[in-house]
Amino acid sequence: MEKNIKRYNPSITKGLSTKQVEERIENKLLNYDTSPPTKSIKKILYDNFFTLFNIINLILGICVFAVGSYKNSLFLLIVMINTAISTIQEIHSKKVVDKLSLMSATKATVIRNSKKEEIDIHKLVLDDILELTSGNQIAADCIVLSGELEINESIITGEPNSIFKKQGDTILSGSYVVSGKAFAKVEHIAADNYTSKISTGAKYIKKVKSEIMSSLKKIIKTLTFAIVPIGILFFLNQLHISNNNLQEAVVKSVAAIIGMIPEGLVLLTSTVLAISVTRLSKSKVLVQELYCIETLARVDTLCLDKTGTLTEGSMEVKKLLPINTTKEDLNKILYNLSTFSLDSNPTINAIKDYCNENINTEKWLPEKILPFSSEKKWSGISFDNNNTYILGAPEFVLKEKYIKYKDQLANYQTDYRILSIAQSKNVFNKKDLPTDLELLGFLCISDKIKKDAKSTLEYFKKQNVDIKIISGDNPVTVSMIAKQVGLNNYKKYIDMSNIKDEEIPNIVLNYTIFGRVSPNQKKLLIESLKAKGKTVAMTGDGVNDVLALKTADCSIAMANGSDASKNVSQLILLDSNFSSMPKVVTEGRRSINNIERSASLFLVKTIYSCINAFLFLLIGEQYPFEPIQLSLISTITIGIPSFILALEPNKERIKGNFIHNVISKALPTALCVVVSILALTMLNKFDIITNEINSSLCVISTGIYGLLLLFTLTKRRKNENSKLPFSIFRLILDILMFILFTVCITKFNTLFNIIDLSNLGLLVFKIVLLCIFNFITLNLITYSLNKKSHRKLTKNLSYDIKQKEKYYIRRNKK
Repeated sequence: MEKNIKRYNPSITKGLSTKQVEERIENKLLNYDTSPPTKSIKKILYDNFFTLFNIINLILGICVFAVGSYKNSLFLLIVMINTAISTIQEIHSKKVVDKLSLMSATKATVIRNSKKEEIDIHKLVLDDILELTSGNQIAADCIVLSGELEINESIITGEPNSIFKKQGDTILSGSYVVSGKAFAKVEHIAADNYTSKISTGAKYIKKVKSEIMSSLKKIIKTLTFAIVPIGILFFLNQLHISNNNLQEAVVKSVAAIIGMIPEGLVLLTSTVLAISVTRLSKSKVLVQELYCIETLARVDTLCLDKTGTLTEGSMEVKKLLPINTTKEDLNKILYNLSTFSLDSNPTINAIKDYCNENINTEKWLPEKILPFSSEKKWSGISFDNNNTYILGAPEFVLKEKYIKYKDQLANYQTDYRILSIAQSKNVFNKKDLPTDLELLGFLCISDKIKKDAKSTLEYFKKQNVDIKIISGDNPVTVSMIAKQVGLNNYKKYIDMSNIKDEEIPNIVLNYTIFGRVSPNQKKLLIESLKAKGKTVAMTGDGVNDVLALKTADCSIAMANGSDASKNVSQLILLDSNFSSMPKVVTEGRRSINNIERSASLFLVKTIYSCINAFLFLLIGEQYPFEPIQLSLISTITIGIPSFILALEPNKERIKGNFIHNVISKALPTALCVVVSILALTMLNKFDIITNEINSSLCVISTGIYGLLLLFTLTKRRKNENSKLPFSIFRLILDILMFILFTVCITKFNTLFNIIDLSNLGLLVFKIVLLCIFNFITLNLITYSLNKKSHRKLTKNLSYDIKQKEKYYIRRNKK
């Protein structure tokens, strides 16, 4: 920032004037967004059209066109259509996401012209006066002018412990308010903010965990290194074959190379995920990270915070239980505590509502206020009547004295959340409880359970997703709420206030409900579940959930939650409706299962083309395929079916490793194709069949194998309720593709350089029977090998889980 910039020192009651704000905007002293924007339309077009595979395809098309084989360059048309479809869908998805992002954008409360305003954080200007309360994420570096705050800087520093900020202290952008209330002046903006200088940004960016993405990258990387040298060698090999001229050498080489490129697979993946984003937007779900859809589809453990998920997030005062005072005195204390509290949470709001309806009493003047903290689980105020009053969880306020009242409270804890009200003649011991506390009574508050909570949990039960409730409330109270919503094992609860950090890995699988959990313990519970081999999703809405949300494989926030929780989450439920979760999981499973199934179709061509190219380099025979023929096979056995199947409903849970699943389905068919092509080439070599017949039969046999693979994919899945062994929809698709293939090789045979088959009926029939026999035999062998491989994979996975557990235990001890 330039040193000669005029600075303002507005009061916390007046703030900047309209003229001063306009002056700041004119001088570009605005807190503009320094984080990377979402892809522009120009960038989407560039990324989709100028890919490595598209460039290779273009060069190959030009080569074919240059030697005069014009119809063999038509494969470029299919490439362009695929790319265009993917691009259009991604642009549409971008527009939807941008619109939803605007709806969920973080706001800041500022004082301007003596009025309170809520504005976009990127419209803050230098010297603006900010009002900061619990849950706010700091949008710009600022200095506290009035009040005190408990701040968490874990997003910036990684340090989970909160620190206190008072008048004169600097608060860094990216940190968030755990508790308290204060007014602060914006000190730095945009690129001058601390987070911008260290190139992290106020928004936490989680490393993408995507098995599909990493698998596709491995495939592309391998093919990138292989295609160019194999292509050059293959061309030289075909050029030196007798009776092959330059045109034939180029055409055959191009056919071999384009067969190795799974150009539609990456496009299909991005298209399917983009469609999922659009579909989810209709259910008011904002996807902030594309591949989290895949992660959520693999989730087997869902961790919930009770408030905002099972309950509405609003509370109601039900009973007062005076102990060493009268009900009237308790009412006075509650009235003043709620009036001057710096907190704005469901508990304080419930007390305010109760006091507004029932109490009209005198006000005391506060001398020191300590806001609620999820770590210490109490808040308090020292008043001018020489008394300090504490409101909080009985176990934390009364400590060892709590045992005396435990049995008395047991009956109430099954229905209510219990808070203790205590008094001391002493002031706070810095930020700790005052000495000589005297219990005055208890407050009974009830949660309002969401109507759809029971049906939502029932869905996850049917999907074999394990539910864990992690709450800061009393475990007995949470257990009773869990019982009301039909959660299994609701009796398996534990009070985490008595548990040491190093014990967490040993208990995490033994309990369903974890009560009195600190923010750091929430994080450790998620880490321990992951160390046990679980794929964990976490829902949350408060600042106390941030550490856990950052740690989870997939994080989901409520739109009405804190800024910090939304900024670290990959999914935001814009209507804060937990019942949207089944739709999200179902959409994720549909996308990933169908991508996996379609990927098998794409990789069949890549595998047999790579093996064939290598074999034909060794045997030195003429390659039987032309680009136009491979375009026919790809369109009918891969392109059309994969696009249609990718949009089909599929609720089956994701199992196993993506690349292993895909290759295990694709390899048998690919090997069948290789064996058939090799056998036909040998018949041609010994002049039993001509070059033209060989090429035509290779096309037919490869097409038949592709249709057979498609037929196996039409089989009904285990979780589909039907007496029929096949899905009617998929069976019709397979039949239509078979008819289309038959029409193309018989009626349009000249277009695809296939000879007239009318005189080869018996031979073609024998080839088809042989294809079916080979396909069945090889699939049975592969199935047997896959079972052995699965057992080995399971054994290795168990070993990996044990190693992870040891790592987390060692780290927690440190």
